[in-house]
Amino acid sequence: MRRFFIESTEVNKPTVSLSGSETKHIKNVLRLKAGDTIRLFDRSGFEYDAMIKTLSGGRAELCIARKYPATNDSPVQLIVAQAFLKAKKMDSLVRQLCELGMNRWIPFFSERSIPRPDEKRLAARMQRWQKISQESFKQCGGSVLPQITAPLAFEDVLELGQACDVKYIFWENETQPLDRTFASRTNHTINDILIMLGPEGGFDMREIQKARNYGFEVAGLGPRILRTETATIAACALMQYLYGDMGKKS
Repeated sequence: MRRFFIESTEVNKPTVSLSGSETKHIKNVLRLKAGDTIRLFDRSGFEYDAMIKTLSGGRAELCIARKYPATNDSPVQLIVAQAFLKAKKMDSLVRQLCELGMNRWIPFFSERSIPRPDEKRLAARMQRWQKISQESFKQCGGSVLPQITAPLAFEDVLELGQACDVKYIFWENETQPLDRTFASRTNHTINDILIMLGPEGGFDMREIQKARNYGFEVAGLGPRILRTETATIAACALMQYLYGDMGKKS
């Protein structure tokens, strides 16, 4: 069943409505009509079965038949901090990381970040990432829309990591792979995970040392040279395997 986003403030009304591109998709692409059922989701972790009452004039009037908690979300909150990359690489990353269950996206400036967009361009890029995340979110079946954070400095991300249960920084010069036993050695419940990935030129050694001083685990991703965006996707998938819902739990 196709899913459509609705604000959580709307769902308690006797009749809810969709308009704009959502209605066009219902009417012109899916060819639905009055009496058909669609699925709605909001940002609070709930989904709704809704019946189409009327469909006309670019507006769909709906009646909610059932509300239930969504079950497709990972049990952990995964925060991905990505150093700025060139061109549109980060657009693709937002889309793919949403599919992998990312909960929060934090772009940041590191020592070797080449792109340094001005305030106007940053605002435009954030708006685009919001749109991409919502589109990907609809496709992959999540229920809590990922948060897109305004760009931060490297040190600010390190500070944010102090509130997380697990924090990794991935570095291409680290010879030791991700420690498979770290999850089992952690003696507390893991809810919040932060991973940091560098730009095309990688992290500076001084940045790695700072991260270690803040308690970050430093890990590599194997002996092969990975493109930066490939490394980020691999790291996210590994986190979901170790801590989330992509691996079998003992």
